[in-house]
Amino acid sequence: MRRIRYEHSGGPEVLFQEDVPAPTPGPGELLVKVEAVGVTLPVVRKVRESREPVPLGGEVAGEVARLGEGVDAYAVGDRVTGLCFGHGYAEYAVLNRAMASAVPAGATARDAVALVRSGVVALGALESARPGKGESVLVTAAASGVGHLALQLARLRGASRVVAAVGDPAKADFVRSLGADEVVTYTDESWGEPCDIVLDAVGGDLLPRAVHALAPGGRLVAYSSGGGTIEAYDLLVGGKSVIGFQVAHIARTRPARYADWIAELWALHREGSLRPAVHAAFPLADAARAHAAIEDRLNRGKVVLTLP
Repeated sequence: MRRIRYEHSGGPEVLFQEDVPAPTPGPGELLVKVEAVGVTLPVVRKVRESREPVPLGGEVAGEVARLGEGVDAYAVGDRVTGLCFGHGYAEYAVLNRAMASAVPAGATARDAVALVRSGVVALGALESARPGKGESVLVTAAASGVGHLALQLARLRGASRVVAAVGDPAKADFVRSLGADEVVTYTDESWGEPCDIVLDAVGGDLLPRAVHALAPGGRLVAYSSGGGTIEAYDLLVGGKSVIGFQVAHIARTRPARYADWIAELWALHREGSLRPAVHAAFPLADAARAHAAIEDRLNRGKVVLTLP
């Protein structure tokens, strides 16, 4: 089968395609014939920053080709999606059954990789902040695969004011079309009136600004792989708090809640209330172009790899 890999850290140019045998699913695993792969910023960062090569994982969607021992919730031929922690940029990928979920009839593989993992992160981050009806929400990386869904979910959950923070003002029209009341850029001197909730996907040097954007008693949910440091005093002033969120932890420790979130996302998608956007779809062999789109912050919505 075809697979994308790299041997040393660097930019998109270090990715290459190779031919390898298809993997064998172990106990509790499914082998999926991949139709689409969602490209994520954490994976792009790993290629550039990791000391040793790591498998290129991510959201995958496709058809079950083989079942590992102990998997009885699915059958060969079922269409599934899920987060792959192994080699996901490939014609066949292995999914842990805890990370797999069914793709409804009528939904495409692109729908699945644009909606499920990114949507669960967005919904989980929002719920972690314990939003009250009528509170205000600011979303960083608002045009990203997760961010553009978080904007919509904040509105659907009753936010009175939704602020989109983006790196490029050219993305303003896109995020406004998804329900943002206000748009700010990272370099703006002010981000406007403070918000009750900040959902931060950027981290790093932007994290202190995100804390500063909180109203008294506000909550920041950090789900970025970008790290960052916060001064404790900045939290003490105004009684602010920071909450960390990781979707894999929820999937493993609270599977019923994880399943409920996925069911809610598909229901909202089916009724047309939640619109996942695919910025661009690239063939598997063009994975380098997909990574470049993420690194250059060009995307408005999800970047996807496709396989015939």
